[in-house]
Amino acid sequence: MRTFEKSTKLNNVSYDIRGPVMDEANAMEAMGTRILKLNIGNPAPFRFEAPDEMIRDMIYNLRDTEGYSSSKGLFSARKAIMQYCQLKNIPNVDIDDIYTGNGVSELIAMAMQGLLNTGDEILVPSPDYPLWTASITLAGGTAVHYHCDEQAEWYPDIEDIKSKVTSRTKGIVVINPNNPTGALYPREVLQDIVDVARENELIIFADEIYDRLVMDGLKHTAISSLCPDLFCVNLNGLSKSHRVAGWRCGWMCLSGDKSKVRGYIEGLNMLSSMRLCSNVPGQSIIQTAMGGIQSADELLMPGGRIYEQREVIYNMLNDIPGVSVVKPKAAFYIFPKLDIEKFNIHDDEQFALDFLRKKKILVTHGRGFHWDQPDHFRIVYLPEKEQLEYACKELADFLSTYHQ
Repeated sequence: MRTFEKSTKLNNVSYDIRGPVMDEANAMEAMGTRILKLNIGNPAPFRFEAPDEMIRDMIYNLRDTEGYSSSKGLFSARKAIMQYCQLKNIPNVDIDDIYTGNGVSELIAMAMQGLLNTGDEILVPSPDYPLWTASITLAGGTAVHYHCDEQAEWYPDIEDIKSKVTSRTKGIVVINPNNPTGALYPREVLQDIVDVARENELIIFADEIYDRLVMDGLKHTAISSLCPDLFCVNLNGLSKSHRVAGWRCGWMCLSGDKSKVRGYIEGLNMLSSMRLCSNVPGQSIIQTAMGGIQSADELLMPGGRIYEQREVIYNMLNDIPGVSVVKPKAAFYIFPKLDIEKFNIHDDEQFALDFLRKKKILVTHGRGFHWDQPDHFRIVYLPEKEQLEYACKELADFLSTYHQ
C-alpha cells in the first residue's frame, strides 16, 4: 500500500515554540486542564486590545477592501511605511521598495526563498527567533549561528561573527530588539556589525518588529540608518506594538545601495506577485496606526502594564535559588538561566514538559531558539502581575525538588 511521508526538506526544520511541549499542553487542555500559557507573544488573550481608532477604521474600510490590492500592497499603507522609514533614518526607501505581508513571518520566508541556493549561508543569532533558521533551511541554505553573550547583556559577540563568515555567507540576521532575550543593541554594537557586513559584502536582514516596545527611556536605532552604502532588508509590523497579531500586518523595506542586488529584487517581485497580495483589510489600517501617537507608549513607562510586569517577573525570577536572568530592555520576553548542575538538567525540553505536567504552566525551552546548552527557557510576560507572581511561585516550588 502506498504511503506518503513528509518532505525531506523538513528533516532539519523545527519551530518548537509550537512544538512537542505545546502539543502536550493542547492534549491536556482537551482533557479539561487549564494551562497558563507563557510561550507565545500573542497580546490578545491577555487583554491587550487594539486601539479603538484602528477598530473603527477596519470596520469602515471592510467594504472597500474585498478585492486584491497591488501585490506589494495599498499605496496608502506603503506611503505611511515609507514615512516611518524616514523618521527612523532608514535610507533610500521609495514606495516600490516596500512590500506588505501577512505578518513578518511570510516576508522572512519570501526573503530567504528569493536569495538562497543550496549551500548558501546566512548568519543568525543564537538564541534566535526560530522562524529564521527554519526559513533558511527550507530555502536550501544553511543557518550559521553566531553567539550572543549573556554576560554582555546578550549583545552579539562580534569576534564570533567574524570567525563564522565564509565565502558562502550571503547575509547576516540582526534581531533588535531581540526575541527571546529582550535585549536592545546599542549603536556601537550595531556599528560593529555593519563594519563586518561592509568588509564581507553581506546583506543585512534587520528584524525590528519590537522597535516600538522599548523601556527605560532608551531609544532604538535602526541598523540600516548606519549604513546607507549597504543593502538592507528591514522587517517590521503592527502585531506586537498595536496588539493586532491576528490581522497579519507586516512589511519589508529594501534600503541602501541596490546596485548589486537587482537580480535578488527581481526574485522578490516574482514571489510577491505569486502570492497575489497580503491581507487587504489589514493593510488598510497601517496608515492609521503609523500616523498617530505610538499606541504602546503608555504601557512601557513606570506604571504601565508591560513595564510593571517586567519588573515583577525579573525580580521574582532572580529570587529563585538556581535561577538567574538578564533584565530585558524591550519587547515582552525574558530568558532565564537554570543552574543545570544544581538541578542535574540534561534536557531542557524535558524540563519544560515536566514543569507543564506538574504545574500546568507552559514555557518554551531554550534550545527551541537554537541555544546550544540545556540551561535556558523563555517566558512571555504578557499575563497580568498576579498570574506572573503565581507562575514564579510555582516555578520556585517545582525547582525546590527537581532533578532529572
